[in-house]
Amino acid sequence: MKRIAILLAALLLTATSASAQTGRGIYQRYSGSPGVSAVYISPAMFRLIGRIPDIQVNGGNLDFAPVIRTLSGLYLLTSKNIPVSTKIISEVDRLVSNDDYELLMEAKDNGEAVRMFTTGTESIVHGLIMLAVDGPETTFICLDGKMDRAALEKLLLENMNKK
Repeated sequence: MKRIAILLAALLLTATSASAQTGRGIYQRYSGSPGVSAVYISPAMFRLIGRIPDIQVNGGNLDFAPVIRTLSGLYLLTSKNIPVSTKIISEVDRLVSNDDYELLMEAKDNGEAVRMFTTGTESIVHGLIMLAVDGPETTFICLDGKMDRAALEKLLLENMNKK
């Protein structure tokens, strides 16, 4: 009986750590924590937003629709709870340290650090993770879907050129 209880506890711990090793798992684990703001946007909302043709960004028109229509989830966490932020950062680091993710960009300025990672193939991005740390505040964003890499890169480049 004792062996069964130990085996069940081990399986539960394994399942819990495995679920946290995705962007969605990280969101689910910390979205109810004290001092954490959480937002989830569903595929239905993306289909609705995808019908909007152009969106004004920094005075120019950018067509987000081709990328938005391909999203299956957006998970956003913002935390000023330092112990929770530390755990989120640690879990994101573990998640992106596997060979599936590649660093897309990193920026550091006056104590603020932003890193973006993608996973997918040469033509399709299945996931994009952004982690921003600014003093006590940590922001985690995960986009899931089947985004056309060329359309996503074009959108990112156009947005950066508008700034």
